[in-house]
Amino acid sequence: MRPDLLQRLVVQTSERAQADLLRRARTVDHAEGPSLEIGERRLLAFCSNDYLGLAQHPQLIAAFKRVADDEGVGSTAAHLVCGHRREHAMLEEALADWTGRERALLFSTGYMANLGVMQALLGRGDLCVQDKLNHACLLDGATLAGAVLRRYPHGDAAAAARQLTGDAPALLATDGVFSMDGDRAPLRELAALCGRENATLMVDDAHGLGVLGPEGAGSVAEAGLGPREVPVLMATLGKALGNHGAFVAGSAALIVGLTQFARTCVYTTAMPPAVAAAALAAVRLAREDNWRREKLVALVMRFRTGAAQLGLPLATSDTPIQPLLLGDAASALAAAQALEARGLLVTAIRPPTVPAGQARLRITLSAAHEEEHVDRLLEALAALPRGESAAPV
Repeated sequence: MRPDLLQRLVVQTSERAQADLLRRARTVDHAEGPSLEIGERRLLAFCSNDYLGLAQHPQLIAAFKRVADDEGVGSTAAHLVCGHRREHAMLEEALADWTGRERALLFSTGYMANLGVMQALLGRGDLCVQDKLNHACLLDGATLAGAVLRRYPHGDAAAAARQLTGDAPALLATDGVFSMDGDRAPLRELAALCGRENATLMVDDAHGLGVLGPEGAGSVAEAGLGPREVPVLMATLGKALGNHGAFVAGSAALIVGLTQFARTCVYTTAMPPAVAAAALAAVRLAREDNWRREKLVALVMRFRTGAAQLGLPLATSDTPIQPLLLGDAASALAAAQALEARGLLVTAIRPPTVPAGQARLRITLSAAHEEEHVDRLLEALAALPRGESAAPV
């Protein structure tokens, strides 16, 4: 008898629940700065990606309202039909200028951007080499494109070189800042490797844009690399920019090609023009307000200094992503629940999002936080039972 697909899904879900790996969405009733109201409780959150604290900035809200009042809510169609509005064009120009590229192309999400780029660039039998800790959408993109996927140990450029063999057209793809570990890719070494091997380098800078580099232009700019070394740059608008959507930046030839062949751009409705207007306001603030990055760096240093004094097993990271490694899923869940009991919201990250044995609290800091918020978090972490705060993996 043919297996029942829904029943199989039920069994798989049950197995995940028994292993303390079941995911559940929580409804946030209200957000005010770094504080969230969930049910009848007000929690200080250390789990958002709003690194620059722009999500509720008055200029973004005003831009959104102005365009929504003038143009309505939906774009009504795909970009190539009649959905590409003036606000989209202005945002693409600003993003290209910020990242030092000729052109930029908007996508609805970062996931769709990476799927679209890889589907357009790679064909069956082409080679795609990736870091083992790359975001899931990069891995999915290579698989859906039918490429040969080879993965190298995290951050190991020498291992990447060993994978980049043969005569097939090749793309090397990496996160710029890794979303679960907070560390940077060895971009200069990878760029030199791609130059020697005539491979194309693609960087997903979702967690670097706005945070790193001159004017917050990202990890690629911080590494001193340009369009020649990194011809394909993807980043999102929903993290440091506090908005929604994503883009790919590169040469005019790349963007024209993606406009023809990136199915996740061609066959989907364009983002609302009001969202694009708010994102444009965020780009301007991110470039101009260097104090946000300076404050963020100071908060990260304060947290890491305090964590070191407490002997907490933090991963090596100087970005806003500060993983507290706890090992097993049960320990991570218990720690998250203990923090919530003290009014702090920190998410427990468990397999399969991270490798088995590397469950953690993914602590993220924002320019919206204050020093007293960091101190409150450290005080709560110090109060955790020893097994929930000091179990290095």
